[in-house]
Amino acid sequence: MKLHASAPSALNAITAYGEDYVMVNSQRHEANLIVLPERILPWQATDFAGLREADFEVFFDMKLEILLLGTGPKQRFPHPRLTQALAARRVGVEAMDLQAACRTYNILMAEERRVAAALLFA
Repeated sequence: MKLHASAPSALNAITAYGEDYVMVNSQRHEANLIVLPERILPWQATDFAGLREADFEVFFDMKLEILLLGTGPKQRFPHPRLTQALAARRVGVEAMDLQAACRTYNILMAEERRVAAALLFA
């Protein structure tokens, strides 16, 4: 699906997505990644089944309000122990399928919320 931004911006917007890729500002990505309004980072998490508490430590110093966890082609919920350290830092974690995470990220980013999308493709 192609998404259309309402106005050009220097911030990272997800401009398209499919089952095995996302495009951020028209640049294609096919590996797990973290999308923030100001930057894009590779995410070392391997897949949903292999998520560990350590995979979420990268978010500790990002001063986020909300972390959108894109869990691949279907919505899955991580065990609460994986995200409890983020909850203790008052970071909300929302799990949704990859495509919903992309759409939600764009809305929250446009609202100037402190948001990150952690996207898993498998």
